[in-house]
Amino acid sequence: MAAECARNALLQRVVDNKGNAEKFKSDLMKIARTTLSSKILSQDKEHFAQLAVDAVMRLKGSTNLEAIQIIKKPGGSLKDSFLDEGFILDKKIGLGQPKRIENAKILVANTAMDTDKVKIYGARVRVDSMSKVAEIEGAEKEKMREKVKKIIAHGINCFVNRQLIYNFPEELFADAGILAIEHADFDGIERLALVTGGEIASTFDNPESVKLGHCKLIEEIMIGEDKLIHFSGVEMGQACTVVLRGASHHVLDEAERSLHDALCVLSQTVNDTRVLLGGGWPEMVMAKEVDELARKTPGKKSHAIEAFSRALVAIPTIIADNAGLDSADLVAQLRAEHHKEGCNAGIDVISGSVGDMAELGISESFKVKQAVLLSATEAAEMILRVDEIITCAPRKREDRM
Repeated sequence: MAAECARNALLQRVVDNKGNAEKFKSDLMKIARTTLSSKILSQDKEHFAQLAVDAVMRLKGSTNLEAIQIIKKPGGSLKDSFLDEGFILDKKIGLGQPKRIENAKILVANTAMDTDKVKIYGARVRVDSMSKVAEIEGAEKEKMREKVKKIIAHGINCFVNRQLIYNFPEELFADAGILAIEHADFDGIERLALVTGGEIASTFDNPESVKLGHCKLIEEIMIGEDKLIHFSGVEMGQACTVVLRGASHHVLDEAERSLHDALCVLSQTVNDTRVLLGGGWPEMVMAKEVDELARKTPGKKSHAIEAFSRALVAIPTIIADNAGLDSADLVAQLRAEHHKEGCNAGIDVISGSVGDMAELGISESFKVKQAVLLSATEAAEMILRVDEIITCAPRKREDRM
């Protein structure tokens, strides 16, 4: 009963700006800022909130965070991080190969490009003259050339392989004007295939069954002191790459986690556009409604409902405690504020008082709040049920003699 009542209290107060793109975007910005303000990115939260919102807006409502790739490059400051459309692969372009390809057709493969060597463990080849050795080497090269020809027959101009490409095939690709990228990491390959709309191939005998990836432009870019390969204008239009810069690996890992949190919340909010204020405001609204329900309910049930409302008040208390403020005093003030109609009061940790959450722009996603409320209720019910299970009388043990 209490959970239902609390949920209805929230539903009455939600704001939905689905129709108005400008307002909705500012809602997303507020949510992103609220998410990031407790993390390491809080100094540059404007910058990162913008990054996260732009990235999620590109997804156009899909929650597939695979399409947003995050690359970490040490060096520079966090402010140098940027969002780039398309896909960036953390590899260099090989020597003597085209540095820039337009309207690329990409074959993404996972195959060994070193099949020209006899690789049988413990195999020995005995020959009676040097010319025979040369023949074997010639045959090996021919075998390799055949394979490269098959790959070129797909009509591609970019070949990305997960495994190594030896010098000889690389030379052949360069002659054919094909960009060959070797030893790309597996995440990179899977994501590249997904983003360019291709599939990972490992056999090349029938070109018509292989799906090639497409993109408008492949070029080499510099980030910091590293060269990377940038695929822009990819098939899957919503794909983009966030390049994070920072002083050390620790900062970057932390930044990635924080950004990931923001992206998750935002992508859910794009689907369910309802927004609430933050800072302990939703909990106080719910607690007030639940408290009123407790007073109207006769019998022992009212105790349980009252306890539910006390539990909700714990959240603003914790917010105040974490900020090192006097929680008892603040929560009492909050409660008094909330007895006025249409109040937006929550805890403003920066000034250490009760503030107007709408003015401060502290927002949260309704979907997240609802999930928290319902899962917490279920968890509490489970724990209460467990106690009943344990109080069962122990079974007598039979004598096993």
